[in-house]
Amino acid sequence: MKRSLLAGSVAAAALSLAVAGCTGQAPKSDGNDGDSQTIKYLIEEPEDAAALDALKKHIGEFEKESGITVEVDTLPFDTMRTVLQTQLRSGDGPDVFGWGSGPGFGGALAKAGLVQDLTDAYAKYDWQVFDSAKERVTVDGKLYGVPGELETIGIFYNKDLFAKLGIDEPQSIGDLEAAASTISDAGKIPLAVGDKEGWEGGHLLSMALSSAVGSSGMEALFAGDASWDSPEVVSALDFWAKFNDEGYLPESPTSVDYDNSIALYYSQDAAMIPTGSWLVGEIDDNADFETGYIPFPAPDGPGIFAGGLGSGPYISAGTSKTDAALKFVNFLASPEHGAWTVENFHTIPPMPLDTAKLDVSPLFRQVLDDTAALADGGAGDFGYNIDVLTSDAFNEALYDGVQAVLTGQKTAEEVASDLEAAAQK
Repeated sequence: MKRSLLAGSVAAAALSLAVAGCTGQAPKSDGNDGDSQTIKYLIEEPEDAAALDALKKHIGEFEKESGITVEVDTLPFDTMRTVLQTQLRSGDGPDVFGWGSGPGFGGALAKAGLVQDLTDAYAKYDWQVFDSAKERVTVDGKLYGVPGELETIGIFYNKDLFAKLGIDEPQSIGDLEAAASTISDAGKIPLAVGDKEGWEGGHLLSMALSSAVGSSGMEALFAGDASWDSPEVVSALDFWAKFNDEGYLPESPTSVDYDNSIALYYSQDAAMIPTGSWLVGEIDDNADFETGYIPFPAPDGPGIFAGGLGSGPYISAGTSKTDAALKFVNFLASPEHGAWTVENFHTIPPMPLDTAKLDVSPLFRQVLDDTAALADGGAGDFGYNIDVLTSDAFNEALYDGVQAVLTGQKTAEEVASDLEAAAQK
């Protein structure tokens, strides 16, 4: 996949959900011609048709074992975010659907009374979901969905090129600056940053700020206990402005789209790329060199990964097929399905898995183990992707602001001031 649902490519989705209001509930629907053993499953249209075929074949195993027929339907994301609430309110929508976690996505549907409370189902089926992931699908103390894949944002780097240039893995901002200087002197682009679409800028600030202030500092910003025009936010924005001024990013990064930034890394024209864990599968398939993956460094030492969740299953409050829907969601929440998604889609399930039994690359095994250790409450800290926890208006200021910093149209201080103003609204 090109980008994460969670990590900012779809921040506009929060708008249609949040402004649609939180009144009214979906009517019960017989749907599916009254057949209690047939359910509708709606997901975002994948970019790869082969992926959809593989998923349908995998669901066929559940159908054979359960006797339940699953009608899989897809919609482009922009269409889905526009019509999903309408479909759920009409009682003619899907019985089960995949949607993002967090307050602007599944949380908005829960507040609107459009999804079922799954708290009892968690106990009945003993779904082994990491506590940190369950928090993202909890509203007013109740669990309304099963979290989707875990995702992290950090820096992938070309180990072979680093070794050739005598560069160690960066352990601080100072190390990253020194590495960038050496790489630039060798005629390579240090960081393959593209910000043409705008959402990439949300990643850039999320990773730099998470490492600078930690999860507690990020939570203070979201809660309004810290200001978005604080020195830490200014410094995180200014880092990217300075790296651009030094020539450590591609020329005119706001004219470089995400696909082209990835191409720069695969061709070895760039030594590093700051992006998310969802790229591991593509790296395994396309990179003719060994890749490492690290958190964005902190000012005074190693940093932390910014992290979050992708789309996961919810059950419509209006379905009359609750029993069949629950059995299907139990299949989607199973370790067996989680292991299947790892090996087939290179995703990171929000549950503990024995990675030793999985057929994955060394890079992906590292990502799986590192992410699970953090998500399961182990030692270390986990940062946040900003734009899935903030409003559409804030995200517009975020995307426009990072682009303005990279083009020199605004200073980091001015953009931070804009972010604080948007947060106050």
